[in-house]
Amino acid sequence: MTPPGADPAAEQKRGAGEHAASLVASGMVVGLGTGSTAVFATRRIGALLASGALRDVVGVPTSRATAEEAKRLGIRLLSDDMPRAIDLTIDGADEVDPALDLIKGGGGALFREKIVAQASRRVVIVVDESKLSPALGTRHALPVEVSRFGWMSQQRFLEEIGGKPQVRRTAAGQAYETDQGNWILDCAFPPIGDPAALAGKLAARAGLVEHGLFCGIASEVVVAGQNGVRVLRRP
Repeated sequence: MTPPGADPAAEQKRGAGEHAASLVASGMVVGLGTGSTAVFATRRIGALLASGALRDVVGVPTSRATAEEAKRLGIRLLSDDMPRAIDLTIDGADEVDPALDLIKGGGGALFREKIVAQASRRVVIVVDESKLSPALGTRHALPVEVSRFGWMSQQRFLEEIGGKPQVRRTAAGQAYETDQGNWILDCAFPPIGDPAALAGKLAARAGLVEHGLFCGIASEVVVAGQNGVRVLRRP
């Protein structure tokens, strides 16, 4: 039940994040996701460490913003060269299809998020019900991180394969810059019938640093809604 005066959407996100945090055990290396739902998992992990319920957990942040939050919470962080395997990553998503393929990158951290996810033994995605979709691209544009050198050629390429890319902007109207110093083209596609095929086309293109299609990566998706939390597992 949502407490009186609370934001129902925020409480749903909190429910998903805290459920996923319950999967963390002492001694684990944990990937710490970026975004408004994943942050609840990070905060819960910090609280469990502070209380002594968890010990010796080491985090791998997927963005500078997440690293700052983890440090504030007293979570010890693994070095950027990632010398240990990641036991569990908890992260959010912008869209989830029935096969549990994802669009990610709305927070601009898709490059690091994918590195961390692919280095993880288990990837748990936390979302609210609004992120579930019959097909990727139905509700969310696909973020594509591009090198600033030759970026307009990438824009033309994305148009040629059926997309409608736009440079992501900050609130001040400047081009959004990722932690790597690149730009993001938010690319609207018609509903994507074969995400893996599109991912292959994008991965083969020089100058596209990374794309937000996460195919075959999620182990399970924790979904929070008005009726509580449920867990979807890959078919």
